[in-house]
Amino acid sequence: MPKGNLFYGEIYARTTKRVMDLILGIILTLVFLPICLIIAILIKLDSSGPVFADTPSRVGRHGKKFKMFKFRSMIRNAHQMLREDPKFKELYQEYKRSSYKLYHDPRVTRFGKFIRKYSLDEVPQFLNMLRGDMSLVGPRAYYPDEIKEQLKKHPIAKNYLDTALQVKPGITGFWQVYGRSEVHFDKRIKMDAEYVKNISLWYDIKIIIKTPYAMVSGKGAI
Repeated sequence: MPKGNLFYGEIYARTTKRVMDLILGIILTLVFLPICLIIAILIKLDSSGPVFADTPSRVGRHGKKFKMFKFRSMIRNAHQMLREDPKFKELYQEYKRSSYKLYHDPRVTRFGKFIRKYSLDEVPQFLNMLRGDMSLVGPRAYYPDEIKEQLKKHPIAKNYLDTALQVKPGITGFWQVYGRSEVHFDKRIKMDAEYVKNISLWYDIKIIIKTPYAMVSGKGAI
């Protein structure tokens, strides 16, 4: 984080931002609880497997890894299969080339396509917010291997990454509302760094206000 913003950013993140996360996390969890129950039932009816996705750990603030909660939108053991099953070898290479996103992913279930389009698979992340792993607004929570592979392709992004990791990753954020999956890693991490450099209560409020439209429109979602 730049020196000029270091003190303010630390104070905001440790006090106001954390209090906001706790209050909004409790409110949003209660509001979305009925929807979560419906989603959980439909996931079980649509395909076999657990309600929550078995995803690899993500990288949080200062590089600390954590388990992100998400509704399962893919077949069982989808992430492990992509990395280890020989029949998905070409798909995995495409996945890495496309900044860890797939536009035509055969692992996604029928109902999974719906909840991914409208970001409903991410609702359980309110639990991460209450636990202190994430914030409501912040940079993307990257996979460890995603960071490793993408820095090989974009070594200049290392400075942006160092800046982005100074704060907790967010459920929503600057890149999520202004581009989502249409933005590749090199531009995405730069947007994350810009968010950290300009972090403020007003900036967070503007992103929160724009988030519902990004969810409902489904633009850039895959």
